[in-house]
Amino acid sequence: MIKEWRWSSRANVTSATNQALENPPRLEPCPLAIVTCGPAFESIDGVRRLTNFATGEIGAILSAELKERGYDVICFRGEGSTAAAPTGVKLKSFSTNDSLAQALRTLPCQPDLIFHAAALCDFKIVAMEGGDSKEKISSRSGGITIHLQPASKILPELREWFPQALVVGWKYELDGQRSDAIERGARQLGETGSDVCVVNGKAYGEGFGILQRDLSLRHCGDKKSLALALMEIFGQK
Repeated sequence: MIKEWRWSSRANVTSATNQALENPPRLEPCPLAIVTCGPAFESIDGVRRLTNFATGEIGAILSAELKERGYDVICFRGEGSTAAAPTGVKLKSFSTNDSLAQALRTLPCQPDLIFHAAALCDFKIVAMEGGDSKEKISSRSGGITIHLQPASKILPELREWFPQALVVGWKYELDGQRSDAIERGARQLGETGSDVCVVNGKAYGEGFGILQRDLSLRHCGDKKSLALALMEIFGQK
């Protein structure tokens, strides 16, 4: 009787195991978060660039916090970033505004969150006078004149490309006072359809302001507290 009982139990366990292998439980996919950070550039020639200053540090901090909370994270990081890259997440490098836009548009699936902190170029080179080499313009040939025009922006496109995603944009302002920076952040929210605007720069003052669509403002003293506050905000949505 004991042997019969043991065999019967083992048979039941084996049957259950086979059934589980044939019909594995459905697991909910991890939410996908996209982080863009670091600088883009416009090439003047083969060795010279027009670019913005950005280290990519905030992207590394955000990526780490998102990973800690169970997100699949893809971090698009400008080639000129100087801060240490985040670990344990997918890293993709970009160079120009256009290269980042192309990479985002070819994502294999729709993201749940987008943190667009990259310092993209505001201007694009459309013509150059006095330089006839694409490799390296010689200074012996004299002065050159570079003609710029406003570059296309990615943030206003994100709502159309990813209609279900929660989108965070950045507004870095140097001129004016904190009220001016906040007003420009509010304008960005209205014009781009993004959900949150992080405001910083000399005009805002020390730290960061998190401006939401209802125009409520939350101040954060540093990048770490900013990342934690954003995690808290999006955990409520």
